[in-house]
Amino acid sequence: MRDVLEALLRDWRTGATAGLATVVRTFDSAPRPAGASMLVTAGGEAVGSVSGGCVEGAVYELATEVVESGRPALVRYGISDDDAFAVGLTCGGTIDVFVEPVSRQRFAELEDVHADVEASRPVAVATVIEHPDEAWLGRHLVVRPHGFTGNLGSERASHAVSDDAQGLLAAGRNATLTYGPDGERRGEGLRVFVSSFAPRPRMLVFGAIDFAAALARMGSYLGYRVTVCDARPVFATPARFPEADEVIADWPHRYLAGQLEQGLLDARTVVCILTHDPKFDVPLLEVALRAGPVAYIGAMGSRRTHEDRFARLRDAGLTDTELAPLRSPIGLDLGARTPEETAVSIAAEIIAEQWSGSGRPLGALGGRIHHDDIHEPSSGSGTGLTTAGGGF
Repeated sequence: MRDVLEALLRDWRTGATAGLATVVRTFDSAPRPAGASMLVTAGGEAVGSVSGGCVEGAVYELATEVVESGRPALVRYGISDDDAFAVGLTCGGTIDVFVEPVSRQRFAELEDVHADVEASRPVAVATVIEHPDEAWLGRHLVVRPHGFTGNLGSERASHAVSDDAQGLLAAGRNATLTYGPDGERRGEGLRVFVSSFAPRPRMLVFGAIDFAAALARMGSYLGYRVTVCDARPVFATPARFPEADEVIADWPHRYLAGQLEQGLLDARTVVCILTHDPKFDVPLLEVALRAGPVAYIGAMGSRRTHEDRFARLRDAGLTDTELAPLRSPIGLDLGARTPEETAVSIAAEIIAEQWSGSGRPLGALGGRIHHDDIHEPSSGSGTGLTTAGGGF
């Protein structure tokens, strides 16, 4: 939803009604993940995408009808049949799309949600997409780490969904959850889509070299909040790393330890060590490999540098279990030579780690293309296909 939020808010502020379509569940090799959105503005402009082009025309028409009728709709699009003009996902897969009218009257909290997103404060929006009582459809609950605003239809349902949504928000994930009609933990009838926005995941790049500049550009492109850190102030300057969100002149291990103490590392954090100098690498990796679960730790260097680094880390007392997460030499074997090609290689390994990809050519493999992360909520009876990252 984030990619359509600005356009949605413009209509909202003028008192107009826009049609918002959101992918709330995917099956098989669907083209867009849960949380992908398309907006039809009050002026008829289409913003965003729910299928990469396969069913946008049909969704546009439905969103227009929903705005006129004021009645939300939940529809399913699957593989098209033999009719060349059939509405379907020609690239395969199946998606459930919830289409709702959005206005000041229907979503009074939208501006507050926008403010949270702009300030990088974690926030989630839970939307009723199915219920026996049509009056519940399209109702929203805005969930934050320590509470919620809004009402889904009953106090019981609101509290049940808030509890589960806070767990999804902590992980920065989206999901469709199922409950009984009044929010009962067992049963069916109420389905709620939770779209989470957590602050951007972090990419920490250590070593102020040309490879770091290329990786900072790649990390920013992939949606990371990028920090470049180097102990040499003459090299660690914003002018050399314009794509980084921040550039820090500090000893790498000291900076990382400080971030860890402040609770600023999480399971989505990516650590890329490009210094390939043992006086920086070894103390930095001691901190990184003992920091708890992070998404990725990679270190640049030759085969000889790699062997020397592992020997030094073992001498420092790190066990094989602690060393196992380290990806060294960093990146996938793409034959990369330039800083830009190397950045692609590193990004490819990060993505493969995230989604358990093999790194092999798709043409050499069979089965499904997409590696989906299945989330089973710790409470509530519903399960939903989720996607990493915020829905906003």
